[in-house]
Amino acid sequence: MAEVTSSVWATGQQPSRVQRRGRYVPESMRHPGKMLPSIAARVIATYSRPGELVVDPMCGIGTTLVEALHLGRHATGVEYEERWARLAVANLGHARKKGASGSGRVVAGDSRHIGRLLPDLTGRAALVLTSPPYGTYTHGHVRSTRDTGEPGVRKWNHHYSANPGNLAHQPLPALLEGFSRILAGCAELLRPGGVAAVTVRPYRVRGELVDLPGQVHRVAEQAGLVFEDRIACLLCGLGEGHLLNRASFFQLHEARKAWARGLPVHAIAHEDLLVFRRPQTPATAIPGAGLRDSR
Repeated sequence: MAEVTSSVWATGQQPSRVQRRGRYVPESMRHPGKMLPSIAARVIATYSRPGELVVDPMCGIGTTLVEALHLGRHATGVEYEERWARLAVANLGHARKKGASGSGRVVAGDSRHIGRLLPDLTGRAALVLTSPPYGTYTHGHVRSTRDTGEPGVRKWNHHYSANPGNLAHQPLPALLEGFSRILAGCAELLRPGGVAAVTVRPYRVRGELVDLPGQVHRVAEQAGLVFEDRIACLLCGLGEGHLLNRASFFQLHEARKAWARGLPVHAIAHEDLLVFRRPQTPATAIPGAGLRDSR
């Protein structure tokens, strides 16, 4: 089913706003933690076939779902925050108007109980594609003095959750425990041999690098998934003999401050894509997959 993949994908040739222009409703830009459409499209094209089912248990404004529909797949997403779920529905409708041939649906709910939310999909999904949250807010949209001519930095669209029940509000151990439960539930939705793909990048807390990809790798295996591949999806562009920097203002700002202190910190220019499979046989148990308690 899957083609032989390279270890680096050139997914950052165009900025995110260009990739979304006309393909998503304009309000989609309000979400500060969107998956890059080119990454979603490449994963879906590589690890599924037309007519198959793609699931995103933390779908946000529906990037995975939209790209699946445009590639002729069927897609189901779960989103904890109702305002983003509504935008995901709007984006699915927009994709259909643009000629996408697949079908999709969005369920608002807590994907830590995804088996209860999607009981009709057990063993049917070819691909699960998602990304964990990185906190209650991100850098969002930024305008600095250089941009506006006015002193200070202005930020907007950088909060995506005010609900304390959202995993984004949890400290790292609780976030990982919750994400492990989500992956265990998704493993039940996958058909034997189906793929679970997670896009994730490290982040810094008070200057210290947190290896979130490594932590996700660990909890995915605890959830009964078998590791298959790790791919670097570029966030920068590849020019003629040089890289086209797409790092955020704050990434560059923090890197410059670190260099001034003698610390060789670099801006992150890729996202890790971790690829796992559900075992072909039921010999490997899926810890926690039987949890069915409600919110």
